[in-house]
Amino acid sequence: DFLFFWGAVFLVTTTLVAFLKKENQEVIPAKEETKGITDTYRLLFSIIKMPAVLTFCLLILTSKVGFSAADAVTGLKLVEEGVPKEHLALLAVPMVPLQIILPLVISKYTAGPQPLNTFYKAMPYRLLLGLEFAFLVWWAPKVKHEGGFPVYYYAVVVLSYALHQITLYSMYVAIMAFNAKVSDPLIGGTYMTLLNTVSNLGGNWPSTVALWLVDPLTVKECAGAQGHTCATAAAAEV
Repeated sequence: DFLFFWGAVFLVTTTLVAFLKKENQEVIPAKEETKGITDTYRLLFSIIKMPAVLTFCLLILTSKVGFSAADAVTGLKLVEEGVPKEHLALLAVPMVPLQIILPLVISKYTAGPQPLNTFYKAMPYRLLLGLEFAFLVWWAPKVKHEGGFPVYYYAVVVLSYALHQITLYSMYVAIMAFNAKVSDPLIGGTYMTLLNTVSNLGGNWPSTVALWLVDPLTVKECAGAQGHTCATAAAAEV
């Protein structure tokens, strides 16, 4: 019902914008090179062949490998250890104002001539928070009782998530600021889209690989079934 309602609102509002909003013909658009689809892809290919751009793309494609397991698997493992999904969802609520404020604060430090400095400084702290998340998963069954989990455990989880958001947004805003800074204004939209797409891909593929590797890398033991293994999903079901 929730998704249906907001889907309907989205369709109605965008349709109204399409019919009622008109372009202002008097405003002269900024000078930007416009190309067809074929020319645009040729331009993208010529951009990505540049040595500096190629090196940068390799950097942002691999820079998030160290965070992938912590980012993608922590929530799932906490649920596996008994933390209710609805409680984890509620813990995301305090993060919303933080996510609104952080870009405003961080942008002051990324507006200078070297925006990637913030990216580099945040990276070791985000790696350390990966260890903190592993500790939270290990700690969960130790503090669990019949009524669930104590308040102090949730407080530590919220604090850990808040610190994680600070490092995540520091890296995100820094990379966006750098992309905006180096993009050629004449083809700014094409240039920015290319770099941002590569940046998003660099965050998504390691998480996908991490999720795929969870099952084969998880050590399992069979209780009361000697001579049997639980290494695979089929064997565990048997």
